[in-house]
Amino acid sequence: MADWKRGLRKVLYPAYEARMLRRMPDNLPKHIGVMLDGNRRWARAVGRDTAHGHRAGAANIEPLLTWCDEVGIEVVTLWLLSTDNLNRPANELEPLLEIITEAVASLAEQRRWRLHPVGALDLLPDDTAEQLKRAAESTADVEGMTVNIAVAYGGRREIADAVRSLLNEHADKGTSLAELAQQLDIEHIEEHLYTKGQPDPDLVIRTSGEQRLGGFLLWQSAKSEFYFCEAYWPDFRRVDFLRAIRAYALRDRRYGA
Repeated sequence: MADWKRGLRKVLYPAYEARMLRRMPDNLPKHIGVMLDGNRRWARAVGRDTAHGHRAGAANIEPLLTWCDEVGIEVVTLWLLSTDNLNRPANELEPLLEIITEAVASLAEQRRWRLHPVGALDLLPDDTAEQLKRAAESTADVEGMTVNIAVAYGGRREIADAVRSLLNEHADKGTSLAELAQQLDIEHIEEHLYTKGQPDPDLVIRTSGEQRLGGFLLWQSAKSEFYFCEAYWPDFRRVDFLRAIRAYALRDRRYGA
């Protein structure tokens, strides 16, 4: 991009963003899920290695959370690593896990947000899982926005874990399978999800131009609105975020009525 265009954008975008904020409708989402997609493709596009792309993506997390604070979001779920991603080669996965734990530790140190790891932490290296748990413990008393850190997360795995937890709970109570089958309802499974006690996401954002869920919040997103952005995650800007929020706020959500 020509230098004069970059300069023009630096001048115009802040004014445009401020105008969008002033004109933002009132019906904003309480919970946003974000699929931080495109780090590797961004790295290839700029001629750098994969780790550089993941570091650039990690650097964009704090700005996103700050933008969410600006408009009053209550819960944010960030999908940082899927269960499928665990199958990547060790020379990519190990640096990625290190980048994730460093980013989470940095967020925890600020004590601006309550961090809550969600995912199959038992699939992670012990040190990684322990660092995520420590981040949650150290921010448990923070009164700010709740940030779900989805690492080793898969929607099908979450539902399987929820059903397994439910069965174990009732086995401990002595409930027979026949009795459980008669009692079982949606709410019983919801009580065992990683996000139990939280509102379902109103809006799910995916960057990089891909238009699929890929297993993200499969149960919780049944009534979510979706916003797909062409920008790779490291290039996702405040103006892109505000456009997604505005698009959600302007939709007529009828829930099948």
